[in-house]
Amino acid sequence: MRILVVEDHADLASAISRSIKQMGHAVDVLDDGGLANDVLKTENYDLLVLDLNLPGMDGLDILKHFRERGGSSPVLILTARAEIEDRVSGLDLGADDYLTKPFEVSELEARIRALLRRHQAKRSTLIKAGVLVFDTNSRLFIADGYDLSLTPRERAVLEVLIRNHRSVVPKDKIFEHIFGFDDEADLSAIEIYISRLRKKLKAYDVGIRTIRGIGYMLEAE
Repeated sequence: MRILVVEDHADLASAISRSIKQMGHAVDVLDDGGLANDVLKTENYDLLVLDLNLPGMDGLDILKHFRERGGSSPVLILTARAEIEDRVSGLDLGADDYLTKPFEVSELEARIRALLRRHQAKRSTLIKAGVLVFDTNSRLFIADGYDLSLTPRERAVLEVLIRNHRSVVPKDKIFEHIFGFDDEADLSAIEIYISRLRKKLKAYDVGIRTIRGIGYMLEAE
């Protein structure tokens, strides 16, 4: 999953980012509302974590424009505002949940998990490619009846591939789904994860074909 955090308090944004990465998701962090609004016009995210008091553009305006453009990703609002009017305005504009500062990181993680589960439940819960099965709710992979032991990044790469089964997935598309703007990594990291996945999938006759100069394709009968 790819998550956008829009929060101008540097320490809090850093703590949220670390937490989301530990959950196994890619995360981008922005501290300016106007920039976030522009990014959301071209980039797709599975979840938005959005502060309300932001420089450049207020969080409620970002949310309003996002929904007006057809954005359907769940939105979790973070704010120090305690007034009931602000909560109602956010929910009326299309927010899915609301968390008032200060909060415990464990509660934030629980709300993120709940929002992602609800969003995924609207889609097909199982994706199959031969003997390989991906449960979109639990984000677990099962191969020929056995749970696959994968690291969070390996799971993220394989998720992109199985969601695009029988299609070539460009390397840069895989990269943007598992790394955020600030991660110190380059495209060569994808080759490492692909190599590890090939070894783990070999026993199940599931392959990952390299399309030179383009990307990768998951192959399974």
